[in-house]
Amino acid sequence: MTSEIPFTNRRYLDAISERVLIYDGAMGTSIQALHLTAEDFGGERTEGCNDYLVLTRPDVIRAVHASFLEVGSEVIETDTFRSNRLTLAEYGLQDRVYEINFAAAQLAREVADEYEAKTGIERFVAGSMGPSGKLPSSDDPDLSNITFDELADVFAEQARALVEGGVDVLLLETSQDILEVRAAIAGIQRYFEQAGVRVPLQVQITLDTSGRMLFGTEIGSALTTLEALPIDVVGLNCSTGPEHMAGPVKYLTEHSTRPISVLPNAGLPINVDGDAVYPMQPEPFAELLGEFVDWGVNVVGGCCGTTPEHLARLIERVKGTPESSRAPQGREPEVEPAASSGMRAMALRQSPPPTLIGERINSQGSRKIKRLLLEEDYDGILQVARQQVDAGAHILDVCVALTERADEAEQMQQVVKKLSMGVDVPLMIDSTEAQVIEAALKLYPGRALINSINLENGRERIDAVVPLAVEHGAAVVALTIDQQGMAKTAQRKVEVARAIYDIVVNEYGLAPSDLIFDALTFTLATGDPDMAQSGVETLEGIRRIKEALPGVLTSLGVSNVSFGLSPAARAVLNSVFLFHAVEHGLDMAIVNPAHITPYAEIPEEQRKLADALIFNEHPDALADFIAYFEAHDIAVGGREQADPTEDMTAEEALHWQIVHRKKDGVEALIDTCLTRQDAVGVLNNVL
Repeated sequence: MTSEIPFTNRRYLDAISERVLIYDGAMGTSIQALHLTAEDFGGERTEGCNDYLVLTRPDVIRAVHASFLEVGSEVIETDTFRSNRLTLAEYGLQDRVYEINFAAAQLAREVADEYEAKTGIERFVAGSMGPSGKLPSSDDPDLSNITFDELADVFAEQARALVEGGVDVLLLETSQDILEVRAAIAGIQRYFEQAGVRVPLQVQITLDTSGRMLFGTEIGSALTTLEALPIDVVGLNCSTGPEHMAGPVKYLTEHSTRPISVLPNAGLPINVDGDAVYPMQPEPFAELLGEFVDWGVNVVGGCCGTTPEHLARLIERVKGTPESSRAPQGREPEVEPAASSGMRAMALRQSPPPTLIGERINSQGSRKIKRLLLEEDYDGILQVARQQVDAGAHILDVCVALTERADEAEQMQQVVKKLSMGVDVPLMIDSTEAQVIEAALKLYPGRALINSINLENGRERIDAVVPLAVEHGAAVVALTIDQQGMAKTAQRKVEVARAIYDIVVNEYGLAPSDLIFDALTFTLATGDPDMAQSGVETLEGIRRIKEALPGVLTSLGVSNVSFGLSPAARAVLNSVFLFHAVEHGLDMAIVNPAHITPYAEIPEEQRKLADALIFNEHPDALADFIAYFEAHDIAVGGREQADPTEDMTAEEALHWQIVHRKKDGVEALIDTCLTRQDAVGVLNNVL
């Protein structure tokens, strides 16, 4: 059972709820301007380690802090941006993590308290925590050579020293890899739980001029991932000047439920005689950030290249004088349930509905995927995934369990890593084993979905899986199954759903929109009179679950309804049943999107036959449905498309295949092209 540690220091959060707070400016470029010597840094081995100055020249760091407090900055950052074990190891200081962070926090605390006593202006200390230098989302063997838990431990160690040194808020900043951010948050939360302490956690990512993180993560994806985690403030810093942040900042003000912070550089750096120079002057810097405050940003300040003069002008623009205060601009963010990949966010309620969950990356339902897994052909699995996305899937269900292999967790990691880098839609992690789900979540950069939980063995599975959802910010599919078995009537489906809801929402604290109920679909092809009404019960179950439990979502494995029928009959029945399920409130459907046909495009005669079977209109409904498809040669419907390269030349087809990342047949096309021009010609003219 999870229980949130209460704040042991929340005065920072109390302050930003009442007024806009102004941070300090650049620590690094302030130090750089002093032209310190190796002796100042404690010798040649540690020369350039700015963080070590808190021990070797604390007077220098004290003076930098004071320079910003003097002009009215209310929050100063500790000189610990690179004070984690991994980055300090570059200077042989990895065993002095606690000493450096604790000293830095105490130093900043002393200076802040002095200025608060002297001026009467409340001052705060933010514990600066920069990146580790590792990039777990990448496929670089060196940069990604660290586990989620190892990263979590790195940030937990630093957080402990900063909190014990007296910081008011922990600041994860300049984050480039969203998976590293997730690991850092997990580590910090583990520290809070172990130590029984809690201070606010502010998380700031860094974007390039295109508005994306290093691996292409859009602001919407980053926000979706972060909002599902226990953070208190979300924001942006570094990388660019404020002139390139307007779009992402506007997005945050319109969608974030958390307070927002923005700490830009003084413009994009330019190279002057080998040094990075930040060209934006204080006036335009202050004006642009002042506009962000007008939009509803709660916290502003400076990053690289910003000086006390920048902050003085910013204070003047935002609130007039250091002693004045300004209430934050009210916002009414638009919030919708969403999942995210490492690149983009995906609404869980599509308009028009439903959200389509591609079903083919599933070893239990696809012979091709089973073969590819046995052959360890992960590129082949990626191609199937891309075909599902091209056919319209918004999310991909991923199941790799095989009776022939005992390494489900390892294969799940291989597939999740490959798909997270190769497709831009979110993944649904599908496994009966909690350790497999955990292994996948620790590799996945975005906000995933978990498939699934139930009450078949009492609370056992819920208590094994839901804590993983809480820690990793995942949404959860819940099947209406309890110890009595699969719920077959609408009433039973609601009863089981309510029991699961009480545990997951009321005990574990997930939001209702984090819970996706699968009301279960049973085949209508058996002829069993006891199951003839099951389609109606499922449809009614969807409607009643959403009515009884406001805010939850619903999903179905739609193709189960037609199991045992011919392919053409299945395609029609699946499509018609999906149409009616959506009318009853279905939000999401696990389907092969290529085999779904819009209801209006299905011939009326076929629709009527399917409706009669679904709604159990007469005893011969199944026989009539089967007879029709036996008597008529019906092509499998849906959005299966003809080969788009069919009428292209080999050169055109090769170019299309490369652009659309299709590897099948590429070698043959290259061979054909080489019969008409040499290799250099193919490279220059085709590729």
